[in-house]
Amino acid sequence: MTKHEFEVAMTCEGCSGAVTRILNKLGDEVKFEIDLPKRLVWIESEKDVDFLTDTLKKCGKEVKYNGTK
Repeated sequence: MTKHEFEVAMTCEGCSGAVTRILNKLGDEVKFEIDLPKRLVWIESEKDVDFLTDTLKKCGKEVKYNGTK
């Protein structure tokens, strides 16, 4: 699976919790890590980047795709 890095404008545990809830809805199709202090989210998935970006935007935060890692 490809590992993608996103910057998400998270400022608190509530923000990272919202991201976690949204990504958990995708089930086993994704694996993810969140680094709140750096405001980064890494997602391992075969889904396309546009789908993952749109999914992250559902938490109401600004999202920027940084590329694959």
